[in-house]
Amino acid sequence: MRWLTLYARSRQVPASLAAVLIGTLAVWSLARDDGTGSGDPRQPVLVLATGVMAASIGLGGQDLALDRTAAIRWMPRRAAHVLLGATVVGSVMLAVQTMGAPLATTAFVVRDSAGLTGLAALGAALWGGRYAWSLPFASLSLAFFAPPPASTPMRVAGWMLTPPGTAASTWTAVVLAVTGTAAYAVAGPRR
Repeated sequence: MRWLTLYARSRQVPASLAAVLIGTLAVWSLARDDGTGSGDPRQPVLVLATGVMAASIGLGGQDLALDRTAAIRWMPRRAAHVLLGATVVGSVMLAVQTMGAPLATTAFVVRDSAGLTGLAALGAALWGGRYAWSLPFASLSLAFFAPPPASTPMRVAGWMLTPPGTAASTWTAVVLAVTGTAAYAVAGPRR
């Protein structure tokens, strides 16, 4: 169990978890209403993107050379790290929602947390752990400022804000989650 504690500390998991909790509670408290839910998908997407960006800090270790020379298999650990990050971000969002008005459905939270975490993992594989947040941020910015999704390419571009039953947005999130997790698990963070 000592290696798990050391791994969590080297990946800044306690600080990331605190940032995920604080960000989720802050947005939830600002978005509270009369208990009916606003139906605006931007609030839950902002919570999930903030949580994923905070969790993405841990996708790069303190010493990449040490990570690459360790006598353990990194591929399953990296994949588990990405999947656990998505699970924690989505679970925190769903847990906070039980205290009041729901901001989003479970399907929406699962889809967006998986897709955003896949983007963060892809960012870590492309540019390193320090810049893993950049792809989720860019995707969030595109979704917020793009015109309403009327065509399939626009539904792919704004996949985060569309309803969970939309096939184009669901497949976009699945492709991002699988591609990002696989790239990070195989290659690890870039130096």
